[in-house]
Amino acid sequence: MGGEGGEDSGAGVAIAVAAAGFLPRCCCAHFARVDLAWEGAAGSAAFFGSLSVGRFMGQLYNRNQPGAPPVDIHRMTSFLPLLVAAAAAAFTVSAQVAQPPVLQASELSACLGQLRGEALARGIPGEKYDEIFASMEPDPSILVLMDKQPEFVTPIWDYLGALVDEKRIAQGRLKLAAFSDALDRIEETYGVDRQVLVALWGVETRYGEIMGSRPLLRSLATGACFGRRQPFFRQELLATLRIVHSGDIAPERLVGSWAGAFGQTQFMPSTFHRVAVDFDGDGRKDILDSVPDALASTANYLKQSGWKKGEPWGYEVRVPRKYDGPSGRRARLPMERWRELGIKRIDGRALPGDENAALLMPAGSRGPAFIVTSNFQALIAYNPAEAYALAIAHLSDRLKGGGAIQASWPVGETMLTREQRIALQERLAARGYDVGTPDGIIGPRTVEAIKEFQKSIGLQPDGFATVALLKKM
Repeated sequence: MGGEGGEDSGAGVAIAVAAAGFLPRCCCAHFARVDLAWEGAAGSAAFFGSLSVGRFMGQLYNRNQPGAPPVDIHRMTSFLPLLVAAAAAAFTVSAQVAQPPVLQASELSACLGQLRGEALARGIPGEKYDEIFASMEPDPSILVLMDKQPEFVTPIWDYLGALVDEKRIAQGRLKLAAFSDALDRIEETYGVDRQVLVALWGVETRYGEIMGSRPLLRSLATGACFGRRQPFFRQELLATLRIVHSGDIAPERLVGSWAGAFGQTQFMPSTFHRVAVDFDGDGRKDILDSVPDALASTANYLKQSGWKKGEPWGYEVRVPRKYDGPSGRRARLPMERWRELGIKRIDGRALPGDENAALLMPAGSRGPAFIVTSNFQALIAYNPAEAYALAIAHLSDRLKGGGAIQASWPVGETMLTREQRIALQERLAARGYDVGTPDGIIGPRTVEAIKEFQKSIGLQPDGFATVALLKKM
């Protein structure tokens, strides 16, 4: 039985921010959401000034890489508590891994020599393969980033507040106007709302401003030949070579995260081959430099993931006082059943429709609640983290002219550290609850175990992991 990192994050990567299992762990390829995280406290500072917690804390991008935008001090100050936490976490992790491992170029060369036959079998010309890797050096920092276990956490309300801020909303509205014609055609072709596509773009890379700057071929070659996830990286490296060979994107333009995510909406190379499209008609699938290609490819991804045209992602709702009924993304019930349980839209109106939906309470009974539909599930397919999907959903509503989330968040609640999360899981396991292997990731099994424990001691079973709950154990 594995830990909860392996249960619903594909590769089981621990993340920089987590609150009751709601915050991002990985990307649309179920791996690389940690990819742009933890590149140092200095990188975090530039990140907070420019990205406002997007993509690991939203995603802590390669801000220490060349070409990073200057820090906006005015915007940084509004997220100072998050910046302090990120810097402290970076310091903590750096103490755990003081120096990158020594990787020999000769070992990389020998490994790539072994991979050459498989590349040729996939249609990569031998001379092209040899040219790309002739003088390549391994990047030791890849292994450091792969193994870091962040300690500090960011509450979901700070995560959402930073990603769905006024500047990102204003920028999104400008992008909607600038790419109106292309979005008309994309909506017609794929049936995905333009506001959702632009919101995803804004959350992923702040509309293309921050896409990562590490050479993909070097990063993936290092991961393919060293470390714990060589099979994964080898497949992504081979997929990247196919992109180069096809002529879609030049090798020198293939830059992104350390784990291989790249482009306006951060695809993994294998995802690129599955869903990328040439929407601008120039003969190339270019998700880096062509916004129409990137947004259409993203729409194609969501359509393939079950997006239903014209359907909402969900609604903010009111939950009856002392509600003890089903909740969580896996508890999908007909909308009629939610109406019977007394769930109403936040403005008091009845829930519409008859499709199956789920009730999310990301901060427990003291915070906002949401009924989410199958379109929310399509966003989850892009990144299996509920806070990530909620950020996109809420930003899309704001781009449509909707207001802020109305219910209050429990902003005084202290988040559990990783050590405390592990202790919580261990104490639940000692009482006979199934949490998998305690790993500090509060996933679905741990949430269900928390609910059962809460019921057993007369608390409202909302599944929210808190310091107060840990003390009761």
